[in-house]
Amino acid sequence: MLKFAIILGVICLIFRWAFGKWPWEALRTKPTRAQALFRARKLLSVEDGSSREQILAAHKRVITMVHPDKGGSNAQVHEANDARDLLLDELPNRGVDLPSDDGSLD
Repeated sequence: MLKFAIILGVICLIFRWAFGKWPWEALRTKPTRAQALFRARKLLSVEDGSSREQILAAHKRVITMVHPDKGGSNAQVHEANDARDLLLDELPNRGVDLPSDDGSLD
């Protein structure tokens, strides 16, 4: 039994050296876009179908709580910014009000 444990440990170390991660880390699935959207909505406390204004207001509220000056961390700010960007990208009419190249609205 001890031989088996040692062989298994050596195989794990070789796998780590060859692929840069442990064998059990390779078994995890990558998060899907739907999972990322769910986490972003949960972080910002907004519902599915929220408007741009609701998303921005929720982002502002979260940023005021996790800002480094308020005791948060840079990682939390980046996570909130990523959540905002992801949710804004999912809006169906995200490019409707953007001005055209000549500066006029179409």
